[in-house]
Amino acid sequence: MATTAPSILGLGRSLGGRIWRWRGGNMDLGNSATLDHDLVTQLLLARGVDHDDIERHRNPSLRAFLPDPSIFQDMDKAASRLADAVIADEAITVYGDYDVDGATSAALMIRLLRALGRRADHYIPDRLLEGYGPSGEALVRIAEGGASLIVTVDCGAMAHEALAMAADVGVDVIVVDHHKCSAELPRTLALVNPNRLDESTEAASFGHLAAVGVAFLLAIATVRELRGRGFFADRAEPDLFALLDLVALGTVADVAALHGLNRAFVAQGLKVMARREATGMAALIDASRLTRAPACSDLGFALGPRINAGGRVGEATLGVRLLTTEDEDEARTIAAQLSQLNEERRGIEAAVQEAAEAQLASQHNRAVVVLAGAGWHPGVIGIVAGRIKEKTGKPALVIALDADEAGNGKGSGRSISGVDLGAAIIAARAAGLLLAGGGHAMAAGLTIAPDQLDALSDWLDARLGADVAAASANQAMLLDLAVAPGGLVPSLIESLESAGPYGVGWPGPRIAVGPVRMVKADLVGTDHVRVIVRGDDGATFKGIAFRAASTELGQTLLHATHTRKLWLAGRAKIDDWSNLPKAELHIEDAAFAD
Repeated sequence: MATTAPSILGLGRSLGGRIWRWRGGNMDLGNSATLDHDLVTQLLLARGVDHDDIERHRNPSLRAFLPDPSIFQDMDKAASRLADAVIADEAITVYGDYDVDGATSAALMIRLLRALGRRADHYIPDRLLEGYGPSGEALVRIAEGGASLIVTVDCGAMAHEALAMAADVGVDVIVVDHHKCSAELPRTLALVNPNRLDESTEAASFGHLAAVGVAFLLAIATVRELRGRGFFADRAEPDLFALLDLVALGTVADVAALHGLNRAFVAQGLKVMARREATGMAALIDASRLTRAPACSDLGFALGPRINAGGRVGEATLGVRLLTTEDEDEARTIAAQLSQLNEERRGIEAAVQEAAEAQLASQHNRAVVVLAGAGWHPGVIGIVAGRIKEKTGKPALVIALDADEAGNGKGSGRSISGVDLGAAIIAARAAGLLLAGGGHAMAAGLTIAPDQLDALSDWLDARLGADVAAASANQAMLLDLAVAPGGLVPSLIESLESAGPYGVGWPGPRIAVGPVRMVKADLVGTDHVRVIVRGDDGATFKGIAFRAASTELGQTLLHATHTRKLWLAGRAKIDDWSNLPKAELHIEDAAFAD
């Protein structure tokens, strides 16, 4: 393959068509397995941390990153109204979204109020029957049922009509959200959202928070308000740190950027999870078949999908019920039910994925991939959109047609770094192309009339074409270090992990290992490629390339001869299935060494 730009390690473009570059400086360690404090420092510097701020990021704590909640618009007003409701023992309902961020946000508010000696009801809309966001009819029913205060979490920022209906019947509504806002805010008592357009520069810097993070800040503000009123004169204050397991799960599952405060939330939340003090969370961990304390990746790939399964293909309230129950038997029952629903979700997802990929050829020249089909389950279109984005390297929208009684389509989108899909969807709605829509930079949702699909595709091409082209042109495999095969050892991985937790905005370390020759390659399942390779130093290790069998990378690995040398790049992991843990590589790319 021809070299079109310089690359590290003397390599040309990779099998994935990318140039390999150092994320920071040259970190070719060769055979060295000598790891010290400086490796973590280099990882932090490569992720944008200033030299004089290293120690704060080395062990992220809430004390180091937590802002005064009062910097956010309407925060004090929301905390004051919640405090009024707590003191007067008013009827409160928490209205959440049906995804993990919504479930954890709702659970956090419910557990907070329980710790304050108050009970709160919850309402989670049905994804298929009611769709995303507060329904005006539902808000009115809740008010008529006796609630004097409704707190919406992870939804409401763009619910102008629904919140107007609630205001008309006299119920107070506090909106706790993180999605993009329009200049005109809905009628509501308070709208706490760092992504409000009228926020200060300081408050807007927290726009990467998930809704559950915003809810935690509201919890702090509410307890502070109650403390000032003497509410705790004869009772203990709630342990807010005990809620961080929920904040960590919602933050990671919602793919929020893990830098700054979010990284502190997750780092401390994982410690809370490891203590297994919350009945429902402990049952969820057990149902996920984890025999150790959860790691950050487990939140996104094991725990989160189970909570999501209830909202996607089952009963939307299951997640909140699990995360708030204190009954061990109920927790085990719900966790098992969610695991079963997660298995059903996988089957549904595979069918929609196959149908969506069959349309990809017609999208070859599009900047944004827009796929639509009748009979596609709305509960899995977001997952499929993410898969399509990974496969094509472009933002992707997947739309389930005939998703409501009017025959409209419900769509979900996922974007690539550098392309703000949420803002584009809000603009498309304002342009009259959508019936509803919103989101944030990396994800969006919409409702569309079928006859507007082509117009939407053309409009997105015109608006985002340049951004997508620029993002694609800058695609590179950013590597943190390179080692010879003998340097790929468990102690290296432990050192790499100490600079975590990792996620969007704080990428996990990628390493290059080589040069190597192929010893063995075979298929695992239908599309994963497993290999054993040996280096010039005689060391061998295992690797796996997930969902790669049909790609150039997968085919090269399967058919590479032992005479041709390769460099492999990806994430180093510890295989702890055996009694003696070994290092392995989750392969994301490869390049010929000669």
